[in-house]
Amino acid sequence: MTDSSTLVVGLGNPGPKYSANRHNVGFLVADVLAGRVGARFSVSRKARAEVSEARLGVGGPRLVLVKPLTFMNLSGEAVGPLAKYFGIEPQSVIAVHDELDLPYGQLRLKRGGGEGGHNGLRSLSKTLGSKDYVRVRFGIGRPPGRQEAADYVLKDFAKAERAELDLNLELAADAVEAVITKGLEAAQNTYNVAK
Repeated sequence: MTDSSTLVVGLGNPGPKYSANRHNVGFLVADVLAGRVGARFSVSRKARAEVSEARLGVGGPRLVLVKPLTFMNLSGEAVGPLAKYFGIEPQSVIAVHDELDLPYGQLRLKRGGGEGGHNGLRSLSKTLGSKDYVRVRFGIGRPPGRQEAADYVLKDFAKAERAELDLNLELAADAVEAVITKGLEAAQNTYNVAK
């Protein structure tokens, strides 16, 4: 049995009003991962977040799945205390988030780098004291016409997008598992490909 632990944070906003928004794709991927390992989320006593702990396969690495209840822009306020409590360093944190600069459904995995104007990532970097965590970027595409990005991310997926959403969420969950079990480079070789 391995004692290695990975904290996987799905970025999003709490509450039914936001549950199907593009900005909540991190929450949706976290739900897929929890379902795969038969884990349930419960509200943490350590931070404002829903947390689920499980092992990835029998005797596999320990997963700490997190959905912050702080709203996107303050995600780090939930993740920082949980990483400290579980003794997880930033390099063992994976953030799953929406990405405007990728076409819908496309994935990009990377470690570190800038936040690209994503306030959830900015909050994580600040609270973790490091940018050296893995990002699983889930493409949501750019808003049509002159629609503001802030409005676009807080809208639900379009009907055509919803038709492929379940498959895309499964692929993103596969990518997270691959980072944990095979390493980032191998996962990038599999998932950082154009659709």
